[in-house]
Amino acid sequence: MTEHTQKWYASWFDSPFYHTLYKDRDYNEAETFMYNLTNYLNIPEGGDILDLACGKGRHSIYLNSIGYDVTGVDLSENSIAYAKQFENDTLHFEVHDMCKPYNKQFDAVFNLFTSFGYFDEDIDNLNTIKAIHSDLNESGFGVIDFMNSEFVIDHLVAEDTKTVNGIDFLQKRRVENGYIIKDISFTFEDEYYEFQERVRAFTLADFEALFEQAGVYLLDVFGDYKLNKFHRKSSERLILIFK
Repeated sequence: MTEHTQKWYASWFDSPFYHTLYKDRDYNEAETFMYNLTNYLNIPEGGDILDLACGKGRHSIYLNSIGYDVTGVDLSENSIAYAKQFENDTLHFEVHDMCKPYNKQFDAVFNLFTSFGYFDEDIDNLNTIKAIHSDLNESGFGVIDFMNSEFVIDHLVAEDTKTVNGIDFLQKRRVENGYIIKDISFTFEDEYYEFQERVRAFTLADFEALFEQAGVYLLDVFGDYKLNKFHRKSSERLILIFK
């Protein structure tokens, strides 16, 4: 039996099984979101974008294809190693801890697909927002694309099994101590694996408090990837624009 008890995001995101489980994500939806977002923000052609917690780089690659100079960073060495095959003169990838400033300023910093709220220490969440702030140029925008925690909790499926590439992933979900937790277990080549995802159930009010502490200003809030208005009970996403 293999158990991973270190910081879960360090082991799970660096595991090939993470990418297997989530391989069917909607790329068209992601591209539509990036197109809508960059138009809304009016980022200049050739502008610099930091994709914070970029994973294997799907958003970065698309942003670069529509004319932006993109840097993708992630804690997962395996994900960055994969993404580097797509590098060019205006697309670069690097291993980086998003709690720390990147020490370059950008027209926009994007933190997408609920890549926030993993940390056990509140100071790390605050430091991430401070780092985003320090990485923005004078006219730059920060964007956090987070789940709408209230909607997710209201529609939480306690248990299901998802079969991908012949692997049966048992997923058990619960809310505990302010976190939405998913326990994932499966067997592969006669070895049993267990992983856990833990994400703080941040609400809009929680983000507003963090933003005030970090000295950033919330400009707008959207509830989906088409940039429709946010509704606390019915929106699936919580997309925050700040500077």
